[in-house]
Amino acid sequence: MKSAGSTPTTPYNPGRVLVTGGGSGLGAAVVEAVREAGGTPVVLDRDVSRVSGVKCLEVDVSDREAVTAAVQQAAETLDGLDAVVTAAGIDRCGRLEDVPADEWDKVIGVNLMGTVSVVRAALPYLTASHGRVITVASSLGIKAVSDATAYCASKFGVVGFSRALAAETRGQIGVTTMIPAGMKTRFFDDRTEQYKPQDDSRLNDPERVAEAILFALSQPKGCEVREMVICHEEEDSWP
Repeated sequence: MKSAGSTPTTPYNPGRVLVTGGGSGLGAAVVEAVREAGGTPVVLDRDVSRVSGVKCLEVDVSDREAVTAAVQQAAETLDGLDAVVTAAGIDRCGRLEDVPADEWDKVIGVNLMGTVSVVRAALPYLTASHGRVITVASSLGIKAVSDATAYCASKFGVVGFSRALAAETRGQIGVTTMIPAGMKTRFFDDRTEQYKPQDDSRLNDPERVAEAILFALSQPKGCEVREMVICHEEEDSWP
């Protein structure tokens, strides 16, 4: 269970944490950070082949009905939830006219609607525990660039959704929007060469972002980190 009144002499335990996209990248780093802090993570991901040692459920977060069932199953298995981290995300790079409409829509379905579906399903459990939601946006949720209309639209949407959710649920649950810049993950693997980072020296380590997420989760009752931008010191996608 989480310790809402953590002090420097009391190790913080994040409790029961649902992590979407927990099979790889940032999500996997969050799962490991939760485990190291003594918490109990549960993973929702469409590919759980690399997940070991924790409860996992295979689900596409763009499928609202499947997500609702998976979140309910996870919460019942853990007898509740203390936090949700929505780290699942995809991208389809290219000019608007060059990205097939169904692929463009899929980005919105996973990044934005998937976030909303998970949070909606988890809300009763988080309200009961006075828990926290950590949504994962992007530096491209506050700065637009060419050839990324789907991704920018989805992440700008996550920022707007999270801010409205925080206003709507203040005093009931905590809501934090994480705004990470590029990270050294498999996120770029399926891109064409022109859209892959040619130099990964300015990509942040996902473990550092996971540490920031744990910091947000560890705030004492009555205090919330509402938004946090975190990036490599030489990252140029922010501001």
